Amino acid sequence: MAHQMMPQSVNCSLDDIDLNALKDPAGIFELIEVVGNGTYGQVYKGRHTKTGQLAAIKVMDVTEEEEEEIKLEINVLKKYSNHRNIATYYGAFIKKTSAGKDDQLWLVMEYCGAGSVTDLVKSTKGQSLKEEWIAYICREILRGLSYLHTNKVIHRDIKGQNVLLTDNAEVKLVDFGVSAQLDKTIGRRNTFIGTPYWMAPEVIACDENRDATYDNRSDLWSLGITALEMAESQPPLCDLHPMRALFLIPRNPPPRLKSKKWSKKFHGFIDTVLVKDYHQRPYTEQLLKHPFIKEQPTERQVRIQLKDHIDRCKKRKQEKERDDYRYSGSENEEEELPTAGEPSSIIQAPGGDTLRRNFQQIQEGRTLMQNAEQQQPPNANRNQK
Repeated sequence: MAHQMMPQSVNCSLDDIDLNALKDPAGIFELIEVVGNGTYGQVYKGRHTKTGQLAAIKVMDVTEEEEEEIKLEINVLKKYSNHRNIATYYGAFIKKTSAGKDDQLWLVMEYCGAGSVTDLVKSTKGQSLKEEWIAYICREILRGLSYLHTNKVIHRDIKGQNVLLTDNAEVKLVDFGVSAQLDKTIGRRNTFIGTPYWMAPEVIACDENRDATYDNRSDLWSLGITALEMAESQPPLCDLHPMRALFLIPRNPPPRLKSKKWSKKFHGFIDTVLVKDYHQRPYTEQLLKHPFIKEQPTERQVRIQLKDHIDRCKKRKQEKERDDYRYSGSENEEEELPTAGEPSSIIQAPGGDTLRRNFQQIQEGRTLMQNAEQQQPPNANRNQK
């Protein structure tokens, strides 16, 4: 596990986090609906009960095996979320459960209402973003990574799903559940973790060769794959089984842009960042000076375009929800419609009645065992169509 490789200096700071001393979230934050899955837990759209401010809340079971990884994620967020390209950290809470069950950690962060880059790609005609949008998003990712790498942190799971957009088209990195603090003297890692299709060849090699190492430039390979995802709708090899992809990534030539419609600068950027030998791969500061990143339209111009696109997607989703309700034939579904104007990234929880029961258990301290003994509430089927 990654925490076994932590340098002593980091372990000392992690020990300062006492999960048992954290407050209970009841009465402070409430869960609204599931919006995705993060490392080690589900991510909910939540609300601060007093102010109504929205937040993203990752809910995780605190198991003994994963406690150090959870502490690490809190540690990274507390220390480094004060950067414009990293989702802001609001706080952590512990929901106590009955004896014999794992406690629940609520990790509360900035809510990015426009969803992920993956959602943006799927909502765009042809599932391919404009080149200037890709350049802007890549630049913002690089700025966030530059900050992390300067502080000797590797993200280790850069992909479209972990790059979020605010309603104003700001770009934020999220999900530090597998991030790693680099040893300041060695500066390399030899642990195997991440998401297969975006994973750098040298990271995969760590699973095949105990002596293999990698450094923060593994994040830049993942950035290159994310750029391909934005251009071509999916990462290379995504039609293959993950284990097959893991086998092929270190053995295949580096992937390239398929279409010639892209500029020479974009092709050159992909060629520069997707270099299999990471010793020959540039660092973040070098890539920020690449013509594809440096020579692009003004940020204001691109953000206005992106915001217009985000607003149109919200409007389409709102209209679709109204049409779905109009033709559903049910009089009892009105109060269960999602809030108007929510982004296309919102993923409805599987079974709204289950989510409501779980929410009651969290807020009122009920256990799953107690709930099982109760009769199913009369409105249990209200949200099913």
